[in-house]
Amino acid sequence: MAELGSKGVTAGKIASNVQKKLTRAQEKVLQKLGKADETKDEQFEQCVQNFNKQLSEGTRLQKDLRTYLASVKAMHEASKKLTECLQEVYEPDWPGRDDTNKIAENNDLLWTDFHQKLVDQALLTMDTYLGQFPDIKSRIAKRGRKLVDYDSARHHFEALQTAKKKDETKIAKAEEELVKAQKVFEEMNVDLQEELPSLWNSRVGFYVNTFQSIAGLEENFHKEMSKLNQNLHDVLLGLDKQYAGNAFPVKAQPSDSTPAKANKSPSPPPDGSPITSPETKTVNHELEPSTLEAPGASIPKSPSQPAEAARAGAEAAGSEAAAGAEASKTEADSGSSSLPAVVVETFPATVNGTVEGGASSERADMPPGFLFKVQAMHDYTATDTDELQLKAGDVVLVIPFENPEEQDEGWLMGVKESDWIQHKELDQCRGVFPENFTERVQ
Repeated sequence: MAELGSKGVTAGKIASNVQKKLTRAQEKVLQKLGKADETKDEQFEQCVQNFNKQLSEGTRLQKDLRTYLASVKAMHEASKKLTECLQEVYEPDWPGRDDTNKIAENNDLLWTDFHQKLVDQALLTMDTYLGQFPDIKSRIAKRGRKLVDYDSARHHFEALQTAKKKDETKIAKAEEELVKAQKVFEEMNVDLQEELPSLWNSRVGFYVNTFQSIAGLEENFHKEMSKLNQNLHDVLLGLDKQYAGNAFPVKAQPSDSTPAKANKSPSPPPDGSPITSPETKTVNHELEPSTLEAPGASIPKSPSQPAEAARAGAEAAGSEAAAGAEASKTEADSGSSSLPAVVVETFPATVNGTVEGGASSERADMPPGFLFKVQAMHDYTATDTDELQLKAGDVVLVIPFENPEEQDEGWLMGVKESDWIQHKELDQCRGVFPENFTERVQ
C-alpha cells in the first residue's frame, strides 16, 4: 500500500507540473497578444543583460586561457626536443658537456613549473569564478516562471472580482493562490536583485587578479630562461674558442683546368664493389661512350699543347686501345665483366617515422558522433530532467546535439562513460551539463 501511495504522489506531482506548464503557456500567449498585462522590472532586466554579458566574456576568457596553456605545453615539448638534440650531438670530449646537460635539465624544470603555476593561479581560479554562473542562471529562469505564475494568479483573481456573478468561495481561494504566488516570486526576486549587481561588480577584481598573475608568472619565467640561455651561450662560446684554430679541409670539385690524370677513370676494385672515388662520375642505366675507352686513351686537353704532340699521343693511345679491346673481348668470352653491379634499394614511404598504410582504426566502442572526453572538476546537481548529475571525477563522453539550435552557450551534450559502458543506450543516459564544470581530457 505504501508503494501505491508513493506512486500516487508521484503521479499527482507530474499532473500538477503539467498543469502549471499549460497555465504558463496560456498566460504568455495572452501577454504577447496584449490581452493580459505583464509585470515589468527594467532594473532587473538590465541586471540580467549584464549577467549574460559577464558569462559570455568569462566563457571566452576560459577558452582562450586553455588555448594558451596548450600552447605553453607544446612549446615546452619543442624546447625539450631541441635541447635533447644538442645533448646528442655534443661529443663527450668537448668542453662543457656536463654544463649543457645541466642546462637542459633546468630548462625542462622551468617549463614544467611555469605550466603548473599557470594552471593553479589562473585556470583553477577561472573555473571557480565561472562555477557560480550555472546556479544563478537556473534561478533567473525559475524567477521568470514564478513571475508568470504570479501574473496568472493576479489575472484570475481580478477576473473573479469583476464577474457579474460573484462566487465568494472561488474569490477567496483565488486570493489565497495569489498571495502564495506573490510571496514565492518576491523571495526569489529580492535575492537576485542583491546578488546580480554584486556579481557584475566582482568582474573587475577578478580580471585584475587573473591577468596580474599571468603577467607575473611570465615575467619570472622569462627572467630565469634568459639566465639559462646566457649560460648556454657562454658554454658554446668556449667550445668555439677551443676549436677556432683547427682547419677543416674541404676537397674541391674537378674543373676543366684540372690536370689530365684527373679525367682517368679508376679501375673497379677486384671484389666487384661499386666505385666510391670522389672523381667517379655517376651514370644512370648506360655508360657514356667515353667511359668505354681503354685505359690511357684519354688525351690531355691543355690549350697550350702543340698539335704534333696531340697527334703522337693519339697514335700511342690507338695502340693501347687495340690491346685493351682484345683483353675486353677475352673477358667477355669467359663470361666475366669488369663493370660493377648496380644495386638498387627501395624503402617504404614513411610519414613522421610511420610506414604509410598503417592508419589506426577508429574506436568502435564510443557512442555515435563521439567528439571528445571531459572529466568533472566539481559536483553538479541537475536542476532539470534533461541534465546530467555529475560528481567530481566523472568522465563524460561528449556527443553533438541532435538539433544544434537547441544548444545553449556554455552547455554540452554527453553521456557518462560508466552509463554508456553498462547500457550502450543514448536515449536513457544522455543529457546536458555545464562545460565550465569539466575539463577536457581527450
